[in-house]
Amino acid sequence: MANQKEIPYKIYLEENEMPRQWYNVRADMKNKPAPLLNPGTLQPMTAEELSGVFCDELVKQELDNDNRHIDIPQEILDFYKMYRPSPLVRAYCLEKKLDTPAKIYYKFEGNNTSGSHKLNSAIAQAYYAKKQGLKGVTTETGAGQWGTALSMACAYLDLDCKVYMVKVSYEQKPFRREVMRTYGASVTPSPSDTTAVGRRILAEHPGTTGSLGCAISEAVEVATSTPGYRYVLGSVLNQVLLHQSIIGLETKAALDKYGITPDLIIGCAGGGSNLGGLIAPFMGEKLRGEKNYRFIAVEPASCPSLTRGKFVYDFCDTGMVTPLAKMYTLGSNFIPSPNHAGGLRYHGMSSILSQLYHDGYMEATSVEQTSVFEAAQMFARVEGILPAPESSHAIRVAIDEALKCKETGEEKTIVFGLTGTGYFDMVAYEKFNDGVMDDYIPTDEDLAVGFAGIPKFPGNEI
Repeated sequence: MANQKEIPYKIYLEENEMPRQWYNVRADMKNKPAPLLNPGTLQPMTAEELSGVFCDELVKQELDNDNRHIDIPQEILDFYKMYRPSPLVRAYCLEKKLDTPAKIYYKFEGNNTSGSHKLNSAIAQAYYAKKQGLKGVTTETGAGQWGTALSMACAYLDLDCKVYMVKVSYEQKPFRREVMRTYGASVTPSPSDTTAVGRRILAEHPGTTGSLGCAISEAVEVATSTPGYRYVLGSVLNQVLLHQSIIGLETKAALDKYGITPDLIIGCAGGGSNLGGLIAPFMGEKLRGEKNYRFIAVEPASCPSLTRGKFVYDFCDTGMVTPLAKMYTLGSNFIPSPNHAGGLRYHGMSSILSQLYHDGYMEATSVEQTSVFEAAQMFARVEGILPAPESSHAIRVAIDEALKCKETGEEKTIVFGLTGTGYFDMVAYEKFNDGVMDDYIPTDEDLAVGFAGIPKFPGNEI
């Protein structure tokens, strides 16, 4: 173990130390994530079927359960070099504020114009679309980080980009919307009257503030009905967690550089992209029996898919036009409250993370938004970065765990993912500062409405 004084405030990797391969955690999973199912036949989706929705190379990555490492194309590496490797920061000031013996590190992914980790997968998916000769892509976005990242990647590669943005975020975050438009994307609040599925959702849920499930439905409809377009997704899918493994690989390389072994790794969890990416190489070591780590997924109490959801096959979208995925889900027609959990308001969780959680390899907890913003405020005041609401869920639990160390005297090493900045989230901060932010936790009756829509077929009982 390196002496504390030898560890800098920020640990940077050199450009030539940046990983040149993504890590596919599925290769080390004894129980592989269940395959996507065709909702009509209930049979595993074939590459041919998926290629009508996704780019061909991304379909290969989606279905690959065997190859542990996948080469990152040079063009993507060249793009990464504009903002990667990202820093691993020792939170000395936060440790002092908490008066804890714990050592706290955070991997900061907000040092690019999109303000979040989403750019890691956006450039990869846009690259494969361009390589295939497509005209453009469609997508959904919740808080706006994914839409911003994808619009940047598409502008760089001269691809058209159509974004369906969850209506509540479209209204709460006009500046994020305008960044997307500045980069050339068209942005439509979802659900909208521009698609058949959007019109149906509006008829069934008048005045709805929308959900990621709604936006996905609209984006998929447009992609599959417009020649030269494919759909891309910012989280949940296996391919996205693969691309985001760059986060964990860099984190591990930086820690190894100073002989640091974390005890606890924490990430916020909505669809699972940043958490899956952060823990990937560490989880691989745990799966192979080489080391043991504690992992905690942190989700909003208002949308508690892991902590209160069902581990079953469900649609990935509200309009029920996507394949079925086996995951922890609240039901595809679950409409979360219009609070400020942002991109964590998805009804389901990555099939990879769902399987790992189900098999006992990681923990999950949920937190309420007022406590999340209390943690965000403390972090901003002592560490000098205004964190995104999503990231602040991880900060909350990192602080809680550090305070437990203060009580017990244990010198644990805590690593968490700071997925992005919150400078476009000032409406939320305003409500918190004005004391008008409240907490919402769905009742069992509320959740039952979503569970009622989960597909019923043999072996999929909830």
